[in-house]
Amino acid sequence: MYILGIESSCDETAAAIVTEDRTILSNIVYSQINEHEFFGGVVPEVAARSHLEKIDVVVNNALLDARLDISDITAVAGTCGPGLIGGVIVGATFAKSISMAMNIPFIAANHLEAHALSIRLTDDVDFPYLLLLASGGHCQLCVVYSINHFEVIGKTIDDSIGESFDKVAKLLGWEYPGGPIIEKMSIHGNDRSFLLPHPLCSKDSCDFSFSGLKTAVRLAATKCQTERDKIDLCASFQRAVTDVLVYKINQAIKVCKTVKLSAVVISGGVAANKFIRIALQNACEPYGLRFLAPPVHLCTDNGVMIAWLGVEKFLAGQFNDLNFSPMPRWPLSS
Repeated sequence: MYILGIESSCDETAAAIVTEDRTILSNIVYSQINEHEFFGGVVPEVAARSHLEKIDVVVNNALLDARLDISDITAVAGTCGPGLIGGVIVGATFAKSISMAMNIPFIAANHLEAHALSIRLTDDVDFPYLLLLASGGHCQLCVVYSINHFEVIGKTIDDSIGESFDKVAKLLGWEYPGGPIIEKMSIHGNDRSFLLPHPLCSKDSCDFSFSGLKTAVRLAATKCQTERDKIDLCASFQRAVTDVLVYKINQAIKVCKTVKLSAVVISGGVAANKFIRIALQNACEPYGLRFLAPPVHLCTDNGVMIAWLGVEKFLAGQFNDLNFSPMPRWPLSS
């Protein structure tokens, strides 16, 4: 079984081919960072045009790397949401075209579900497990009971973690994307130099809020007089975010005390942050729970996770009609 996965929900045009025995035959990602760097963030129209220009090359390269012909593909999975609708339409339409031309099944992939299940490709993890999905556009805690069965127990009421990293980096005068820059700079900073708020950490709720933390960083930045001050503020921000995540993971585990969790998982672009990974792993140890995260190169958006979701859906006999409509919003709980 060869499943082709196509991803185009934000600023990566990606395609990959995965088999049912968890073999990744190819993984091609074209990043649009250079196109969006000037603007300090993703511009939807620029992203959509770039997807349109690159998608055929990316898919063809995925086939070449896998040493397969398009006629060898068993089924095609394409991201149909959530995401920037222009890019989603490009990838979904391309996947549907392959399905129609080759007369193979089409699988409408939920980008969030692909992140949620990607850990089952790289690790032997059974349902149910607790998931922290943290990326540039999303931040939520949920219990993953099975394919199509998610219970969201906490989500952000304003900004996502990844977005907060990007905006703080921009505020401090650094490049886009902000996540890798802040992680790199924080290594050299004193993360106790600035006392920053920990929003919603005085409540039992599993919900998140980061807008107040960003405001606090903006105010603190006005007091930074040297580059060292900026680096210390950067480290203090990363520490504050991490403390919030640790607090919320503890709250979520308590909420799930009647559920026999097999693991605690973090996925999404923020999962690439090693400082956050270590802190969450340490938080899970007292509960005797495994902490898992995908390999760093599979944390950000990629075609592998879409292809693997396609494998899971194919084995479950879950296919979609070609009239399935792309959606800018597609919550996991639906």
